[in-house]
Amino acid sequence: MVGMERTVLAPLAEQEFHVSARTAVLSFIIAFGVTKALTNYVAGHLADRVGRKRLLIAGWLIAAPVPWLLIWAPAWIWVLVANGLLGVSQGLTWSTTVIMKIDLAGDKRRGLAMGLNECSGYVAVAAAAFATGWIAARTGLRPEPFYVGIVAVIAGLVLSTLVRDTTRHAALDSTGWKTIDSAATPREVFWRTTLGDRNLSSASQAGLVNNLNDGMAWGLFPLFFAAAGMNLAQIGALAAIYPATWGVLQVATGALSDRVGRKWLIATGMWVQAAGIGVVSLSSGFAGFALGAGLLGIGTAFVYPVLLAVVGDVAHPFWRASAVGVYRLWRDLGYPAGALLAGISADLLGLASAIQIVAGLTLVSGLVVAIRMQETLYPRTPAWRSEYLQV
Repeated sequence: MVGMERTVLAPLAEQEFHVSARTAVLSFIIAFGVTKALTNYVAGHLADRVGRKRLLIAGWLIAAPVPWLLIWAPAWIWVLVANGLLGVSQGLTWSTTVIMKIDLAGDKRRGLAMGLNECSGYVAVAAAAFATGWIAARTGLRPEPFYVGIVAVIAGLVLSTLVRDTTRHAALDSTGWKTIDSAATPREVFWRTTLGDRNLSSASQAGLVNNLNDGMAWGLFPLFFAAAGMNLAQIGALAAIYPATWGVLQVATGALSDRVGRKWLIATGMWVQAAGIGVVSLSSGFAGFALGAGLLGIGTAFVYPVLLAVVGDVAHPFWRASAVGVYRLWRDLGYPAGALLAGISADLLGLASAIQIVAGLTLVSGLVVAIRMQETLYPRTPAWRSEYLQV
């Protein structure tokens, strides 16, 4: 559902709706990011109260109108409404799949489970981005590229009815945790995940910056590639390289974090992301763009599943879903933050400068992780738990 937008929505804004200002063009990402972030937070609380499966099915029902709204939209506001619904849908469905896999995986394979989860999603993003670019190059920007979304809604809804709820697994996973850890109000969970806990808060800021640069890539990269003379098929291929690399490698990086730890994979990944974004900003042809997109994908693969594993390591099973919701709130606020920063910077300074600013922020985020985050692998060893509770 997200992948079908990565190639065609920014060109659609300029060519069919005549939206020229970069900030206005990226408004669809702002609508998506804000609604997704807020829904993530709500979904975390609801998952602990009404169960996971109900939220999963509800999320796909909310997604059902999205491709039709994009096909029929007579004005840009319709696109914004569609992306608001898509954000709510993503907040419910994706948060729920993450929580369910954390419930099921256990400590020793949590990174692998997150890698598999994120791999499935972002390989699909890449496939949809490539497919919609290929279709748009042959049929035009509407309606055929959005048929991909109709297929996705049907498949997602059918599959969601087949899964079992995993709430009871979270209760089983609580064995071995100290009782003091289980008593946390929603306000305390929000504080710990946002600022109070050095590991959870480090993960939250890294997640925010990761999606800030993803929001920039989603919105500005197609425009930057088009300005360099790339056609729609080439833009679709370039838009697919980043999430495809990210998606495929996450299985390996998630599993690797179960063996070597989380912290330095995250810090290194943020720095590789910054390098990839910088390469794109300094390139002017397909080969350079592809190299930069590939580096961005590699760096994101190091970061994305491992951040979720950190939250699973630290948060008690009784409030883990809520902590995932708070983390994902901050992470997905990176989408509107990135769209606003990139749009305003592009309008004032140009596309290349806007991209370079985001590269600099990504570099700094990696430094924050390197300085502030502790290693969180195997958090239940007595010495680690004692130190963590004192902190």
